[in-house]
Formats: sequence, structure tokens, C-alpha cells
Amino acid sequence: MKFSKKQMPFHIDTTNQWETGKTITKETIPVLAEANQNRLISSTTKFILAIASESDRKEIYKIRYQVYAKELKQHSHNFYEELRDDLDLCNHYVVAKQKGNIIGFVSITSPGSPTYSVDKYFTRPSIPYHFNDYLYEIRLLTIVESKRKSLLALALMFAAFRWVQSHGGKQIVSICRSDIIDMYIKAGLQPLNKKTVSGQVSYDLCVAEIEKLDQTVKQNFQQYDILQNKIDWQLPFSFFVPSACYHGGSFFKAIGEDLQNPQKAKSIINADVLDAWFPPSPDVLKIFHEHLPWLLQTSPPTHADGLINVIAERRGIKSSCILPGAGSSDLIFLAFGAYLNKTSKVLIIDPCYGEYVHVLENIVQCHVSRFTLSRENGFVIDTLSLLNELQNGYDMVVLVNPNSPTGIYIQKEEMEELLRNIPLSTIAWIDETYIEYAGKNESLEQFASRTENVIVCKSMSKVYALSGVRSAYLSCSPHFIETLKSLTPPWAISLPAQAAAIAALKDENYYTTKYSETHLLRKKLKEDLISIGILEIIEGVGNFLLFYLPACYSSKLFLRFCQDENLFLRDVGNMGKSLGANAIRIAIKDGETNNKMIRTMKNAMRKIKENK
Repeated sequence: MKFSKKQMPFHIDTTNQWETGKTITKETIPVLAEANQNRLISSTTKFILAIASESDRKEIYKIRYQVYAKELKQHSHNFYEELRDDLDLCNHYVVAKQKGNIIGFVSITSPGSPTYSVDKYFTRPSIPYHFNDYLYEIRLLTIVESKRKSLLALALMFAAFRWVQSHGGKQIVSICRSDIIDMYIKAGLQPLNKKTVSGQVSYDLCVAEIEKLDQTVKQNFQQYDILQNKIDWQLPFSFFVPSACYHGGSFFKAIGEDLQNPQKAKSIINADVLDAWFPPSPDVLKIFHEHLPWLLQTSPPTHADGLINVIAERRGIKSSCILPGAGSSDLIFLAFGAYLNKTSKVLIIDPCYGEYVHVLENIVQCHVSRFTLSRENGFVIDTLSLLNELQNGYDMVVLVNPNSPTGIYIQKEEMEELLRNIPLSTIAWIDETYIEYAGKNESLEQFASRTENVIVCKSMSKVYALSGVRSAYLSCSPHFIETLKSLTPPWAISLPAQAAAIAALKDENYYTTKYSETHLLRKKLKEDLISIGILEIIEGVGNFLLFYLPACYSSKLFLRFCQDENLFLRDVGNMGKSLGANAIRIAIKDGETNNKMIRTMKNAMRKIKENK
């Protein structure tokens, strides 16, 4: 069926796939198909999407009058030639503009409104959602006549969805024109087979769930990215939902993320994260045992000067070369935001710790290149090849040493030789989260403090068993510290974290013993993995192993069967494009727990064979 322009508040080109009724897929999402994009949107001028100003609203009321009173004859004519209603006192308009003129708009009614537009035509019990703080209404999707053959309708609907999503909404209700219901369906709304009539126009009651709409966008990311490039997005939230970096820690779902039953942790093996298998130093525990109320109720030293002095003393570096932070992620976000921008070029190792890719691509949104390591060569870094690549004008290179998830380590002398020869214009960010497992004097902290372009990031979580209190620091030239200190808020590191870190740094003998035990436990765990048929194992120097499940086993089933027995392992496929399928990382635990993990994994492999 075809409609004339006069029959529609916006006109859809009936020759395109919007009218086919096909299911949305990556290949068939209609108006975003590359074959249609040039004929549906002018490539010369982007249109702006923004929140309507007061002056925009006055123009919107006039357009509403022209469309809904004069064109569709749903309302009587009036002297002012404007159309507004009580909802305009509390609603929000997203407006589309081109060359300064309004070409379309859509309205969002928030839960704070005393009424919704749907209340005029339907009873609330007929709508399958509660009218609470999570239900929003989208209405008045309107396009001016000259722009009705375009993607503008989809863009405005998507903007309305994102408005609701960014404000914490979970459901949407909307009254949609029956004659073009296919367009609304393909935009993500679902009709409830409930209809009403206003003037000469029939409407369907439709609903949508934000979670499902978000899944549709993710499944069709490339096509929505095409749409994004056609828009000057000036709304106060991002076009796409900012993605979060995936980390381990799925075991908390089994314990309870409300943390009200920590005793459950005793029955769960959290080998998907690399927390130390051993407890903190007895000196750390003594401070918490004797002074916990005071540590919790007292504000910490503003800039952690005491911690800085202890780090300087124990590490042999000047206090002016140290910046503490609330964990390495805190320092990564701080420094990358300060020294990089969208035009920056950064080189990372593939694979490596996923937080770096996330921050660079999704937060900084800079140009990221990958120095890809070879599985066949055990993910060893060829420093000569890396040095050659670094001659190509990078603003920063990120090296995790020892690397995660491989555990492979570049020795200190080789690292220093590499860093002496990279361009001075390239900042070298060296993540030494696991360096203590490599040896007592392997850190580049002192070296970095004497250079102009090397920053060493030291987490105290994994090697000092302090993951829960979040403590870390940077070692680098004072000129870096000067800049970053000005961006660091006061009291950034809690008093428990400062006290724990100071006590841990002073008990070197305890931790050295635990590192030696870790190497023995890792060697034994590797032998046991081989004994159950896991033969491809990357053994680094850290408190973990990377192994490949044999191809005859499904890693998804393997991980699920292990979780059924409270063993949580990490599928690290998302940590690098070179890792391939069935790459799994396992944290080292104490001897008894390692034996239990082996039994659990053996049972999981047996179950997979039985299922086949």
C-alpha cells in the first residue's frame, strides 16, 4: 500500500525496505542499508539533533499546527496558529535542524509528568508496564514535508530511545500511526493490537523495552554507525552507550553483589581474576585488626605524602617522581585523559590487558594501532621489530610487562635498551602490575624517573594481595607528576589503602617468600593441566597461566560446567585479536585449591564428551 504526502505526518519512501516487513538483521536493517544511504540522505549537509530551546519550542508549536490541524485535521483551527497541550509544561523535545531551520522533532514524556498522552485513549491496565519511574512515553514524531524522504524519522526515534536510556528508563509506550506501523516496528516498537482513532487517523498502541532496543543497536552496529556519520549529534549524551571494559569477577554474582553473604566466598574459586592466592602481610592484617574503626571513620592524609615517602625509600626514587592513585585503572584514566586526545596515535601490544583498548578506543577515542604477537611464537615480543614500528610517529606506546594474559616477560636490560632508542616524542607507558613475580630488581621505576618520556605504572593489588583497597602509583619524571598532580582530587586514596600499602612495602621478606611459592605452584599446575589433556600452555612469570582448551571441546560449555561447580575461569578472547578461540586464563591458587580446580576441569571435559 502507498500513501500520499498529505496522508502522513512524515513520508516514507515506499520503494525501500521499510515497507517489506522483514525482520531486522545486520543485512536487512532497512534505511541503513548502504545501497540506500546515498539516495535517502543528502551527503552535503548534516542535520543537527539537539534538545529544543525555548525559541525552538515556539516554532515546534507552529509546525504542529500546520501538520496536525491543517494537514491531518485532527485539531480545530485557531487564531494563533499554534498547537500545544498540557504535556508541553513538562515534556522534552529532541529537534532536528538543517541550515538553521527545524525539519523535525519528537517529544519525550518523563515519569514525573502527571499524565501521559496515552491516557486519553487507553486505560493504564491495558498497558503491560507499571507506570513508575522507568516508563517513558515517546510521541509527536514529526517531519516537515520537504524532508520526509530521508532517514530523519529513524534518527529522531533513535535519539528518543537514547534520551530514555541515558535517563535510566527501561520501558517505552507510544501511540503510533497505523498506516505506517511497519516503520515503527522496524524502529523497535511492538504493537499491542490495541487501536484508537483521532480525527481521520488511526493509531496503534505500541511498547518497547530499552534492553531489547540496545541489543538491536549492538547487533547492527555498522549500520547505526553509518547513521551517526550523517548527523551532527549535539545531544547531552553520546550517540552510542559508552561501553565498559569487561573484566573478570563474575564470581561476585554467585556470592551476591550486595556483599551481604561474604561467607559464600569460601565455596567459590575466583580464578577468573588475578588476585593473590596468599593473604596480605601479617603486618597489614595487624593494623586492620587493631585500628579498623579508626581507619574507617578518619579522613586520610590529603595527598598521601606518607605513602609517597615510603615508596621513595623502598624503591630508591625521589618523592617528586611518584604519584599515588586509587588503583592502576584510576591512574590510567587520569594520565591518558591528560596526555592524549582524538588526534593521538597510540601503539599497543596485541594481546594485552583489556583496560587499555577500552580507554583508548572508547574514552579517548584516539587512533590505536596493534603490534600483533604470534601464538606460534608463544606471544614473545620481538623488541627489534617493535622498535622499528615505533619510528612511525606514535604519541604513546603501551607495554604491559609481564604481559597479561600471557605472562610473557621482557627482561630489564632488553627493556631499557628498547626505551633508550624510541623517539623522545613517544611516551612509553610501562605497566608493571606483575613485575615482582619476575624478580626483586626487575622494575624500571628508577630508570623511568631519570627519563623524559617513560612512565611506569605500579599496581599494588596483585603482588601485595591488596586488590580490595585499591592502591597504585606512577614513577616518572617530575614534569609528568606536576601535570597529573594538578588533576588529582584530594583524598584520592583511602586511609585503609594508605595504611595497608605502607605496611606491605615494609614487609619485603614476607612477599618474596610468597613469590617463590607462586612459581612452584604455577609449575605444578601446568603439569597437572597436561595430565588431563590440556597440552598448549603459555607459561609466563606471573600468578596465572594461559592455556588453550583442545579444539574438540567447546570453551563456552567448559566454562559453564566449571561454574556449575563454583570454579570461575576467564575466557580471554576479548583481550586480543591474535589469541584465537578457546584461550582461557587461570589464576594460581594454593596447592589444595589448584588440585580442586584440576578435578573440576577434568569433570567439565568429561561432561562435554558425554553431551556429544
